[in-house]
Amino acid sequence: MPMDATEIERRIKAALPDAEIEIRDLAGDGDHYAATVISETFRGKSRVQQHQLVYAALQGDMGGALHALALQTNVPE
Repeated sequence: MPMDATEIERRIKAALPDAEIEIRDLAGDGDHYAATVISETFRGKSRVQQHQLVYAALQGDMGGALHALALQTNVPE
């Protein structure tokens, strides 16, 4: 069962409460998403560390219920 955008956002918000999140369905199939996540938590962390925080929030469903996620992360300006 694919994960919907609402669930992706809910899980990221639970792990990063201050995050601004934008989720886009890339293929219209509910299986390929792009996400932009902006959080103060990312400040001072490498891009890899930022992405690891987001993937951790998805609780191991990356590659399973969530097939593909193109991820962009940043800190607030």
